[in-house]
Amino acid sequence: MRPRRRTSGRGPERVHGRIHGRVHGRVHDRVHGRVHGRVYGYGLALALLLTACTGGGQAGPGPGATVSPGASGDIVVASGRDVTGKGGIRQQLIDAWNARQDREHSDVHARLVELPGSADQQRSQLLGALQSGSAQYDVVNLDVTWVPEFAAAHLIRPLPDDLVDADVIKSVASTARWGGKLYAVPFNSDVGLLYYRRDHLKQAHVQDTDLSKGITWRQLRDLIDAVEAPGRSRPKGYEKGWTTQLGPYEGRTVNGIEAFLSATDGAGLTDESGRYTATVQQLTDGIAELRARTQGAYTLGDAVRSDEGESLTDFADGRTAFLRHWPYAYRTLHQSLSDAQLGVAPLPGRAVLGGQNLALAGSSQRVDKARELIRFLTSKESERCLLDAGFAATRETAYTADDVTCGVARTPGAASPSASPSGESADRMPRDDHGRPAYARTILLPALRRAVQRPRTPLYGAFTQTFTTELGRLFSDDPPGDAELAAALDKELRKALPG
Repeated sequence: MRPRRRTSGRGPERVHGRIHGRVHGRVHDRVHGRVHGRVYGYGLALALLLTACTGGGQAGPGPGATVSPGASGDIVVASGRDVTGKGGIRQQLIDAWNARQDREHSDVHARLVELPGSADQQRSQLLGALQSGSAQYDVVNLDVTWVPEFAAAHLIRPLPDDLVDADVIKSVASTARWGGKLYAVPFNSDVGLLYYRRDHLKQAHVQDTDLSKGITWRQLRDLIDAVEAPGRSRPKGYEKGWTTQLGPYEGRTVNGIEAFLSATDGAGLTDESGRYTATVQQLTDGIAELRARTQGAYTLGDAVRSDEGESLTDFADGRTAFLRHWPYAYRTLHQSLSDAQLGVAPLPGRAVLGGQNLALAGSSQRVDKARELIRFLTSKESERCLLDAGFAATRETAYTADDVTCGVARTPGAASPSASPSGESADRMPRDDHGRPAYARTILLPALRRAVQRPRTPLYGAFTQTFTTELGRLFSDDPPGDAELAAALDKELRKALPG
């Protein structure tokens, strides 16, 4: 078994960096990972933050400055590292809004600044900056699991309800509220999907390699058994049936929650107020399901140390036939695998919802213009642009309305900075007749509609640390039994969360 590739960061933000040297290194020099992600061609990319002490870009008003709502000055949009590099789709949307301001003779522009580090580190930096007032942020791009924490701490402002209308996918819209109020607007979404190697299945003489209608975990294991049938030649480099993200970070939490909610018919671990509600029996059933999914006979051994980037690379290298991953992997994998080699399907059982929401910082002095920017970035046209670029859009019309098009970004297939010297686009993602990713309407949208949330609580940081740590015992050399681990997990979660 070859040694693992380790780096210091965690989560979807790192995926592109690592795949850069492997999957995408074989195609071109760009790439998009955490729970979760993550470009490509004319690609994904807003994000952005002002780091007051690093001098990243033009400085905003100092802590002592007085700027009235709607006054002149930059609107600073804060988020994690833009994994798509310069000129991605998010930056193009910001540029389009700035161009509109120029046409209207406004002296207000939006400015994008990145926060360094992993998602957890970015969360800590945002919390520190907003709590201390050390940086002038107006719009913050929050992971969906952070919204209750930032809202409960009064670090973000309530927003007008009409910013999230009936066009926003219902499951996605629910991530934007806390305590009965709207605190954020869904910007881009995420959901767990099942990727598979058609070529591996064909080599195993599987007749039907179209799994787009969905399969069960039992059927998945049957397909792995077919690939590994005695006397059958295995694909080059193949080791085990499937891989996922089980390293000691949010990826383990996501996989655990998907197993738990599948085993308990969607029964969550917390109620709508963030109080802990699980029973030991529910935890026992969830642990048993997670153990069954990750048993060594079917799961790549390296999965217990893998994040998004490593699991993506292992799958692209042919080490497994199946992969649990996020929507951005659809474009990423198609840069090195053809449609005849790669398939995507709904994840068996429950799939966790991810994504990022735009919120208005409580300290913003440009409230009116910041709201206007949020409305623009999450409009129907902007969401269609995000979908075309590889994101999971948050609006139904992005998937279903052919008259809603992207008039802001470069069109699919157009030459871009990442295109080849001949001017040919490096984008190899299959598309439908209207330019969307080919799987968007038939697989991605239904998956988003069915997706489930991780526990919603202002103490999510404490929850996920406890959950990840305790589940780590399941992957040790001497794992405890289901009931024993469930009792220990219950005890620790009761300490971490109110009950």
